[in-house]
Amino acid sequence: QVQLTESGGGSVQPGGSLRLSCAAFEYTSNIFCMGWFRQTPGEEREGVAAIYTLGGSTYYADSAKGRFTISRNNTARNTVYLQMNNLRPEDTALYFCAAGAAPCSGVWWERTSEYNYWGTGIQVTVSS
Repeated sequence: QVQLTESGGGSVQPGGSLRLSCAAFEYTSNIFCMGWFRQTPGEEREGVAAIYTLGGSTYYADSAKGRFTISRNNTARNTVYLQMNNLRPEDTALYFCAAGAAPCSGVWWERTSEYNYWGTGIQVTVSS
């Protein structure tokens, strides 16, 4: 069973930055896509960004393009990061790391059903 551990969340003022980290443990050779999702109360979980852990291709939601960057640790591809810049109050959410056994695809990377493993979530709050 793959275990995902998230870190780096917190509170920041609008315009600020945060970097989220997600480390995968156990059976990580079976992981080929890692992504970040977020969820607010009463809303569905939505995809933020994803990365193909082997090839490095990246995918972003429109709301994240130009502000967020997903990357991987090149020496330990079981760790991915989400650098979030120019944060807005609407970015406030519980952020989840997810891992899937299939290579990421632009067709499905935002579908929660395509991911096999999930972290417990980490809170990001953007407020003045």
